[in-house]
Amino acid sequence: MVMWVFGYGSLIWKAGFRYEERLVGFIHGYRRVFYQGRREEFTLLGMCFSFLLISLLLCLNGGDAGSTDHRGTPSFPGRTVTLEATAGEVCWGVAYRISEEDEKTALESLEVREKQYDMKVYLDFFTDPGSGSPSVSGVMVYVASADKYLNKNYLGPASIEEMAMQIVRARGPSGPNREYLFHLEDALAEFGCEDTHVSDLAGAVRRIIMETEAGFCLEEASNGLVK
Repeated sequence: MVMWVFGYGSLIWKAGFRYEERLVGFIHGYRRVFYQGRREEFTLLGMCFSFLLISLLLCLNGGDAGSTDHRGTPSFPGRTVTLEATAGEVCWGVAYRISEEDEKTALESLEVREKQYDMKVYLDFFTDPGSGSPSVSGVMVYVASADKYLNKNYLGPASIEEMAMQIVRARGPSGPNREYLFHLEDALAEFGCEDTHVSDLAGAVRRIIMETEAGFCLEEASNGLVK
């Protein structure tokens, strides 16, 4: 059986595994939300284990383990996307077809990369908004559930302003949380997808950054005058 994987976050712009086909499309009954926390524990054992896994995947994938999106720390967890079941909604993204030959390696890479996502669901994938027939059935999708017992990193809903402040502050081994948000915004724009949740968050983050930088400049100018 051919393996298909649906990406709605960083998988859109960075697969990190070999694939035979990439389709732009959507799934029904879910919406993309920045409700999943992302934090990386910096213990010696954890760092060694992660290094070994990533080194292995780099060898298996010809030097590309993909972006793991470690965008926060225990002190300042970042936010990444998950899916929330919502009647009448659609979530745009991309589906990758993976050959039998590459399936094992791709799964190993995905299990490391998506280790904080506690569920896998299999859904119909559509490429034509006007068609009632799926282009592919049984596409695998990683989901971070709202169950705090199964998913300790779930942050849940908050106001756009609160989430934006978290994203501005958070940084992890893979870089600032804001980069993840801006990459996602750009990737969705490339295939004409309007996601108000993403665009509203990106707008709020940019505003906070501008206000912070403006405040810093004013403070520096004031200090200069005092001197």
